[in-house]
Amino acid sequence: MNEPKAACPHILNLTLPSIKSETMLHFLSSRGIYVSRRDSVRDVVLTTFDLRMSEPNREPVMNTGEIHAIEHLGATYLRNRADIKDSIIYFGPMGCRTGFYLIVAGDVTSHEIAPLIKDTFEFIADYTGEVPGADPVSCGNY
Repeated sequence: MNEPKAACPHILNLTLPSIKSETMLHFLSSRGIYVSRRDSVRDVVLTTFDLRMSEPNREPVMNTGEIHAIEHLGATYLRNRADIKDSIIYFGPMGCRTGFYLIVAGDVTSHEIAPLIKDTFEFIADYTGEVPGADPVSCGNY
């Protein structure tokens, strides 16, 4: 009999090293704004913030619909705010659904970014109307 061939024989028995975000002590995390990493790309520092909305492994995660709406509203707000839009690299949910990542160009502290985060979530809380990008042309899971 012929044995079935592995689809990717070069990755069999492969052990992958942990990445930085997997070495964080999630059981000690609480809600808040944290600098999770700083990376240099050419001459620009990129600061990644963890915006923790719930305590990992201790509180329920956010529902998919709500986190998706927050993603659309937050990204739209940040990328359209004239004073910072050129510094916004990414705003989106954590895969674990306990919060969001915000990546900005610049060496920025949690203290410095907190007013912007407050403004962003006030915008989201006060928003009325259709969620931007919530249509089949703009989103793959509207």
